[in-house]
Amino acid sequence: MFWKKPAPGLRPRWLIVGLGNPGGEYRGTRHNVGFDLIDLLAEQHKIKVNRAKHRALTGLGSINDVPVLLVKPLTFMNLSGQAVAPLARENEILPERVLVVADDLDLPTGKLRLRDNGSPGGHNGHKSLVQYLKTQTYPRLKIGIGRGETNIDHVLGGFPPDERVTVDKAIKAAARACEAVIQDRWQDALTRVDDWNKSQ
Repeated sequence: MFWKKPAPGLRPRWLIVGLGNPGGEYRGTRHNVGFDLIDLLAEQHKIKVNRAKHRALTGLGSINDVPVLLVKPLTFMNLSGQAVAPLARENEILPERVLVVADDLDLPTGKLRLRDNGSPGGHNGHKSLVQYLKTQTYPRLKIGIGRGETNIDHVLGGFPPDERVTVDKAIKAAARACEAVIQDRWQDALTRVDDWNKSQ
């Protein structure tokens, strides 16, 4: 893989944060679809996400000429805000430009939802972000994982093969929506999400 080196003095205009749990045992689980999206953006735009900072793995680069910092918190899901808030402050990025991608139990598997603010609901990652960012006003893209018999076993489990195919396609659609958001094309991002959901 060829990685693009960020231009000297490049400062991000956006944080794109994928929520998940660190460690090989969590790779590919439902709770880690946010990490999967960051990995996809990193691959597509040749941004190396390997710098450890504020308890997160980060990668600085550009997506369609927009400087971004890709972020994978290493705090475990429930403490995500402890990694994201310091990175936002250090880079002088307001919460309105912290785009957070995470799983959602209340959405059917593979469905997407884009919002510019909102309560955490029952998602512990969002609860931590609200606590440390001190606001509910930050954009979030939710990737549906459906519900199981027990939430903990469900979110920490992997997808059966047919669902994995659907979710991988949803993550690609979500990546396109993220690209539109950071280019300040919010309506276009909503349309992309809506078109994807209608196709399922």
